[in-house]
Amino acid sequence: MEASVGFSLLVLMNLVVYMASTAESAIPRKSTPNPANFIKSSCRATCYSTLCVQSLLAYANVIGHSEKQLAMTALSVSITRTRSCASFVKNIAKARGIKPREYRAVQDCIENMSDSISSLSQSVRELGKMSQMVGEDFAWHMSNVQTWVSAALTDDNTCLDGFDGSGMDGNVKAAIRNRVVNVAQLTSNGLALVNRFASRH
Repeated sequence: MEASVGFSLLVLMNLVVYMASTAESAIPRKSTPNPANFIKSSCRATCYSTLCVQSLLAYANVIGHSEKQLAMTALSVSITRTRSCASFVKNIAKARGIKPREYRAVQDCIENMSDSISSLSQSVRELGKMSQMVGEDFAWHMSNVQTWVSAALTDDNTCLDGFDGSGMDGNVKAAIRNRVVNVAQLTSNGLALVNRFASRH
């Protein structure tokens, strides 16, 4: 009798386990997009989405599915490109045959690029501190980030403004403009992703 009861309990336990596993497998699981798809989806919020994807895909594993890490990476990429652009502009200033007015515009552009790098660096540091911030504290620090990135974008545009006017449409302007426009677009994308992070926090 005891053996029969024990066997019955064993059968019952196996049946319960089977039913539980079947029920679990029947529940639809929410699929998590891979990091690359997360980047592509997030970049739709930017003005230059193709550039956004191209500049961030290499960092997909670092970004994961973090809105904050996405924004920080976008700004870090912008810093790297801005430094490269500033180095290029400095070399232009040493070129032979550069006109005095072009030289002044180049010097102003170098200063603007330096200011842009400083603002972007401040914004990345500020974002890095914001993991545990909530409410008004978060809003205040986020406002700082948005202000600094906006200032960096203004610096990029100010650099280009220095080459406006007659007598400035030469090789120097063309060479610098191509690189500064690229930097400005990356910074614009970074600002859009910062705003996205702020709105979703």
